[in-house]
Amino acid sequence: MTAWWIRPGVRLLAAIILPLAVPAIITLLIWALPGDPAEIICPPETCGGTAELAARWNLDAGPWNFFRAWVGDALGGEFGRSWRVEQGLPVRDLLDESVPTTVLLVCAALVPLVLGAIGAATGLIHERADGAFHAVGLVPAVVFSLLGAAYVELEYGAQSFLPDANRLRLLLGALVLGLADGAFAAAVSGVRGLFSAERNQRYVGIALLRGERPLANMLPNVAPAVAGQLRARVLHLLSGTVVVEVVLRINGLGDLLWAGTLLQDFGVVLAAATAFAFVSAVLLVIQALVEIAVAMWVRRAPLVADRAVVRPAVSA
Repeated sequence: MTAWWIRPGVRLLAAIILPLAVPAIITLLIWALPGDPAEIICPPETCGGTAELAARWNLDAGPWNFFRAWVGDALGGEFGRSWRVEQGLPVRDLLDESVPTTVLLVCAALVPLVLGAIGAATGLIHERADGAFHAVGLVPAVVFSLLGAAYVELEYGAQSFLPDANRLRLLLGALVLGLADGAFAAAVSGVRGLFSAERNQRYVGIALLRGERPLANMLPNVAPAVAGQLRARVLHLLSGTVVVEVVLRINGLGDLLWAGTLLQDFGVVLAAATAFAFVSAVLLVIQALVEIAVAMWVRRAPLVADRAVVRPAVSA
């Protein structure tokens, strides 16, 4: 049997590597583009000072020098200045404005997913409803987003960027993220599948005979897998924020990443993509800590362990 610490150990290692791997890959892609990076940002035929710009942004000494300098500055909270999205504005200011919006959007979208997962685990949501959930989940996020954008424009017209309209955009964006592309259906069916399989285990029947609550007995078993599913759901929502924020015109991290990519503002792209990678790393750490906590709990409860409490549940 595989040692209990290998799986969380790999997750913790991946959490350390990921925030460095993403900017490294983007840096290689920048240098893989045709032409010199500085000339892409500031073509000599249309703007002057290309050489000075290259020296200022460490673009004149190769990808390794650029990557090393960027990571060093990023560790100190400095991400340089925007080259094209908001020319001259510190990228950190753009992140400070966009990250809270995306966090609020994702947290609001998680509410129906968490409630659906709880309903599936406790049996409050019957399996017969899965067909309707999957039918709604077949609609792509871009379709729901377009409908939401049209509704905001019809409702507010020329005043569509007032605070009330922006709050409506966030609400509609959260609903789109939570329902489209099978997000809600996957949360419900995934958790139901875990608990349904666990209810067939012998120790659950023994717990029922003892008058114990089966859910409390199953939670230690399924906690690592539930944490894995939650991480997968959050990553799914994060990937959807790019589409939702662009279409609904929500000034979040996904919209910032999209704008930086279109305008070839490599400093913005690096910062935004690394922010996404950092969130993914945090989720990996949380999942690893849940797995470690369950393993430690079982090691201190041999009686429960004899009931085969911890089987490495399949988790993402």
